[in-house]
Amino acid sequence: MTTRKKKRFIAGASCPKCKAVDTMMLFLEHNVEKVECVSCGYQMAQPESQVERMAREAETVIGVFKPE
Repeated sequence: MTTRKKKRFIAGASCPKCKAVDTMMLFLEHNVEKVECVSCGYQMAQPESQVERMAREAETVIGVFKPE
């Protein structure tokens, strides 16, 4: 059984490899956003460390528990 990817094209984006315009699609794979060129197959994904750092920046500390 093949799973289908929900593809969203990025208007005006050009591929860094083949330089084709309007060929970049965005999709989710294993909860990671990836971008792929439908013309040449070039793929980009956000590295895990970058994802974790972005998540940590959005966190706020409510309080610190100090047991006595």
